[in-house]
Amino acid sequence: MVRNLIRVCVHCLRLFADGEAQSARRQAMPARDTEAIILKTFPLGEADRLVSFLGRTSGRLRGVASGARRIKNRYGSTLEVLSHVQLWYVERETRDLVRIQQCELLESFNKSQSDYGLSTGLAMVSEIAERVLPEQEVADSMFRLLLLTAREIERRGSWQLPLAYFAFWTVRLGGWLPPLDRCALCGTSFAEHHGYHFSQTAGPLCENCRKPGMRPLGKGARQLAELFVGRKLDQIELTEDASRALTELREASFSWIEFHTERNLQTREFLETT
Repeated sequence: MVRNLIRVCVHCLRLFADGEAQSARRQAMPARDTEAIILKTFPLGEADRLVSFLGRTSGRLRGVASGARRIKNRYGSTLEVLSHVQLWYVERETRDLVRIQQCELLESFNKSQSDYGLSTGLAMVSEIAERVLPEQEVADSMFRLLLLTAREIERRGSWQLPLAYFAFWTVRLGGWLPPLDRCALCGTSFAEHHGYHFSQTAGPLCENCRKPGMRPLGKGARQLAELFVGRKLDQIELTEDASRALTELREASFSWIEFHTERNLQTREFLETT
């Protein structure tokens, strides 16, 4: 009986020692760093923030920024939407959220973030990125597209062209871009005629196949899509005559994003008021 008691005690001591060693390894886990773009932040508790960010080497992650809601905090303006930052975080195996330790601002888009109209465009970009990017999957193409879009909204003082370009390329990078020159149902070529789209179809429909409530996608919008494929955003300058085509292509891209993600874009309705 005494021997059994001793064996139980030794076994318990070993389990305790193993647990202590694993705990020490978790606590001693070094911080990782990555170039990142802040996507969204949410209040967490009384003083913290939950931060969604796209790391260039880590993919999309969510982490806790302790004390970020306090008046005096170490994060400053680094957690604003689409801020370009260098971010240090600790990731633990047993937790879904990482712990953000430090964040340094690499590039600020203060003009866009402080202007209501421009910030609405940034919010739309943020929502789309949150919707389409899987967690912990490196997406360097989307990282570069996000950064280019934010820079151009800031430089141009307008979200119209950058947002349309971003939405179109999100659809293309996602493998969701349908043929724009023919009907997705019957295959009829649009030629000089309009195609039509809405969030319940994966591609444009012709005049005969269209359904109530669909929006037009004209020849000008289809030509603009070809321009977007061939040039970078910072190389594109459009005249006022292209505004209708720009709107049509942007709205079609939104519709296809909503179709494939199976959720409406909440910020979409606010764009019309800006």
